[in-house]
Amino acid sequence: MNIPELRNKIDHIDDSILSLLVQRMEFVEEIGKLKRESNSVIYHPDREKEIIDRLANQYTGKLKKEAIEAIFLEIFGVSRNLELPEIICYLGPEGSFTHQAAENRFGAVADYISLPSIKSVFESVETGRAKYGVVPIENNQEGMVKETMDLLNEKNLFVISEIIIPVNFCLASKHNGIQGIKRIYSKDIAFQQCKGFLNDYFSGQEEDFFVQVDSTSRAAKLAVEEEDGAALCSHIAAKIYSLPILFDNIQDNDANQTRFFIISKVENLKKTDKDKTSLAIKLKNDDKPGALLSLLQDFETRGINLLKIESRPQKDTNEFKFWFFIDIEGNKLDQKIQELLTKRGDEIVFLGSYMNLC
Repeated sequence: MNIPELRNKIDHIDDSILSLLVQRMEFVEEIGKLKRESNSVIYHPDREKEIIDRLANQYTGKLKKEAIEAIFLEIFGVSRNLELPEIICYLGPEGSFTHQAAENRFGAVADYISLPSIKSVFESVETGRAKYGVVPIENNQEGMVKETMDLLNEKNLFVISEIIIPVNFCLASKHNGIQGIKRIYSKDIAFQQCKGFLNDYFSGQEEDFFVQVDSTSRAAKLAVEEEDGAALCSHIAAKIYSLPILFDNIQDNDANQTRFFIISKVENLKKTDKDKTSLAIKLKNDDKPGALLSLLQDFETRGINLLKIESRPQKDTNEFKFWFFIDIEGNKLDQKIQELLTKRGDEIVFLGSYMNLC
């Protein structure tokens, strides 16, 4: 067959896909009506994972699971917006890695609000101005995000899902090649994390060739306004500003990943085959020898695997006291975790159970 014949076949397949999507959305709309009547939660990451896993276990031809997931996450995003349009807020600016994480989970068509601080994201969800919030909790190179931990302990909100994305940078520019680039804009951390690439391709440049700005999104915005400018930025920032990507994945460390939390006022508990639970623990007898050891023994005797423990200062006292952010394997609905919560209920704040993606 020639190219026009092959394209004609593709057109027929596209027509069939559209017809099936229209049918799917009709069922989605019916489910949305039932959920609104019962005041049910719209976002169910466990159901989405179940669908993707089921599809990936079928014959998929040239499509890898990652491709199937990318396609269907967009379909899920459109579906949720049809069931009940909901506002998702995230730590901005627009085009940030947190924005990328939000789109990765909620799709490109969701109603997003970019907010200037982690605290403003928590307050927006707490007051109901947004249904969900997306905030960073941990980078595998830099460690935990202290502000997110503290606000989880202080606010009456729940973690309902986690998102893990690689921290990948690209060099984007309207210029066709690197020879004509006169300056590169980016945030200081992006310059640091792409040193190897910059030394290989732009060694010997004057110091003012590299222009620091407050975000990689701002870098993309400035670069698109100049024919000879470029930006070290995220893929989503390049997409937002229609800035062509010259080089992709130029970061020095390919293992760099950031973990994000989706927070909500609704607990949204449901067991899966691989769950994680986050807790905030303030020991009552922390001034007595063995208080922390006693807590750890409570995990051990119940066969609860401890994944992470971080100490944070208690801000409601003038003494040098600490509370602990803890991740464990399992779900709040598990009997062994229920036993722990019952025994130490006055010391533990439950932060959320969700699918473990790590």
